[in-house]
Order: sequence, then C-alpha cells, then structure tokens
Amino acid sequence: MSRTIYQILPDPEALLALEPEELAGVLLEHLNSLSEGERGQLNRYNFSLPYSVQEFRQEYHERLLRALMEAWSWLEREGLLAPTPGHQGEWVFITRRGSRLASAADLNAYRRANLLPRALLHPVIAHKVLAAFLRGDYDTAVFQAFREIEIAVRDACHFAPTDLGIALMRRAFDKSSGPLTNMELPEAEREAMAHLFAGAIGLFKNPQSHRSVEIGEPAKAVELIILASHLMRIADERGNARNERTN
Repeated sequence: MSRTIYQILPDPEALLALEPEELAGVLLEHLNSLSEGERGQLNRYNFSLPYSVQEFRQEYHERLLRALMEAWSWLEREGLLAPTPGHQGEWVFITRRGSRLASAADLNAYRRANLLPRALLHPVIAHKVLAAFLRGDYDTAVFQAFREIEIAVRDACHFAPTDLGIALMRRAFDKSSGPLTNMELPEAEREAMAHLFAGAIGLFKNPQSHRSVEIGEPAKAVELIILASHLMRIADERGNARNERTN
C-alpha cells in the first residue's frame, strides 16, 4: 500500500529541517511504496505539483515542494532514480539500487557506506568495522579498528595475551630492541614510530576500553579508521620483515 509523504513524516517543520540527502530517504520510502501503475507515472514535473503535498497546510506547500525537489535531484545524482528508456521528457524509474533501499533507514545505511572508502582500507580493518559503521555505531567501529592493530602487533611479536595497550606498542617498537623496529632508520625516527603507535592506541583504543567515548560524526570516524588502516599496514610490513629475519 502506498504511503504519502505526509503519512511518513507529517510534521512540515521537521521535513524542512532535513538536509536534501536526509529528506531523500523520506522521498525514496514514498516512491518505493507506490504500486507498479503509480511508478509508471513518475515524472519530475508531475511530482512537483501541489498534489504531492496536499495533505499539509497550504502555507507550507511551496517550501515543501522546493525541499522535495532538492531531494529528488539528490536521488538522481546518486543513481537511485534514472530516466525511463524510450521516453522523452522527465519520466523516471526507480533503479535497482533504489529499489533495494526501501526505507529511510536503508538509505541512511547506504549513505554511511559511501562515506567509508573501503578500497583504501586494510582488509582486516574493513571486515571488522563495516557492520558497526553502517549501523552508525562509530565509536565501536573506531575501537575495533585500533583493537585489530593491538592484536596484529602482539601476534607479530609473539608476545603474551597479557601484553596490552601502550606498553605493548612501546615494547614492540622500542628504538633499540623492538621486534618490529626498523633498525635501518635513524634513532629519532625509530623513537617517533614507537610514539606514533603508542599514542594512537592510547588515544583511540584505550579510553574506549574503560569508559564510554562517543564519536558522533561519521567523518571523524572515517579519518580514524583510515589512520588505523595505515598503522595496520605498517605493522604488517614490519611483521613480514621480522619473519624474514628469523626464518
């Protein structure tokens, strides 16, 4: 059964407060609820007529239509709406990707997924953080990313499970005796590497082990996950070098 914009979100002020990409979730939920016959009538011009917002008070119609057309344009740009083949003018259809995103919650997950550049992430980090990131559980995603660094460093050094956190990193990358230390680097750089790993674990993993640390912004979570991926690749490289030395 089709659901109108009003039925999905009846508060006009709430609708107008949404950014285009947020309002696009409401719009896509409405469009996906339409019958096959109704979908055959999808047209940018038709949708921009007052009929689309007739359930709202008249004073909101113009502003709501402008906001909804901004959301419509966002859906087109993301490839969730596309021109209907063989038709002239403004006729569109809901794409396969758009049909899979049946609700605003689905679209939010899609938007979050697009924020995370999975092609740039270390495979282990990508596997561990994706589910939490898609849920919007950014603090958990960041914690898991840096925990994987801790696990990788411990395993590469063959340390005990009780070796944890900052102390683990300083031991693994000790400038004079660390199993993962690149002794070809100048002393200052070897020391800086130990500071880098210890500082990252101390700032982004350890606090979340002991108290609630909320990361509310997806962009910040993405930055930290990319940092974790970079550190994981360094740990891999140094672990491989250690294995070559000991074999």
